[in-house]
Amino acid sequence: MARTFKSLLIVATSVAFFWGLTACTPNADVEPTRTPNLAGSLQPFLSPTPSVTPLPATPAPTQTPLPTATPHLYHVSAGDTMGSIALKFGITTNDLIAANPDVPPSSMSVGQELLIPYGDEKVAVAPTFAPLAIEISAPNCYPTLSGGMWCFIRAENKTGASVESISAKIKVFDLSGNLLAEEVAFPLTDRLLVDAEVPLLAFFPDLSADTRAEARLLTALPIADENARYLPASLQNVLTEIAWDGRSAEISGNVLIEEDASQIWVVATAYDAMGNIVGVRRWESLSGEKNVRLTVASLGHAVESVEVIVEAKK
Repeated sequence: MARTFKSLLIVATSVAFFWGLTACTPNADVEPTRTPNLAGSLQPFLSPTPSVTPLPATPAPTQTPLPTATPHLYHVSAGDTMGSIALKFGITTNDLIAANPDVPPSSMSVGQELLIPYGDEKVAVAPTFAPLAIEISAPNCYPTLSGGMWCFIRAENKTGASVESISAKIKVFDLSGNLLAEEVAFPLTDRLLVDAEVPLLAFFPDLSADTRAEARLLTALPIADENARYLPASLQNVLTEIAWDGRSAEISGNVLIEEDASQIWVVATAYDAMGNIVGVRRWESLSGEKNVRLTVASLGHAVESVEVIVEAKK
């Protein structure tokens, strides 16, 4: 009976966490796996790139949690999330993330190794390099039917070098300024190229729309050897079809890559007419598949444009 209850908690935590996200219509829940094509009249056009707007600089912390010397080693299984793994070992999600600062929680791979700090073992805080000064925007947050809220951030890389392990802390306040909740937001890709931008996202359960949110950059690390882990990849024949009411957009295209990749991700980010992120969706290659087709829906205003990026790993 205890084992069954624990399994139910793991499943509930996995669903609540943001692994596998999809944006949807206003006041709708979000799931990141692929969905069937939406019916309705579609208007085809080539995918534009949204105009870049100045983003405010954010302060950067100078310390990052590091694991203890004797943690347990765990291999990620299909369907695992940071939350479900933490629940399995009876630790907090924050402690697990702190023990694995180089592992993006939103994009763990099956078989990847995690360090598990046990019960009385405390995660020590040691000085380390401050994150690179990438720029992040203020959060755009949207309520869902479940009573929760998704928040999106734009991260832009003007550092002159590719970065990875990006995260930001989002805090949500009521209209009186009282802190209601805070979560760490992550991107749906591991790498952020020079002069590119990527969305970060986090989910808050049980929050109303009468709130305000702010964000602070936590981590952004330089890539020591980019060619050792990532493969050159691009998208061709990209076509975006926005529904007549602007509630969703369907994207299709082909991944162009010369070598075999262990992992191919394509992320579509939907923007409204003001340049705000209103939806995010990730497509993952299955068995080397290179023909991309996915649908991203809006949680806010009508979709005006869609930006699509691809990432491939050796």
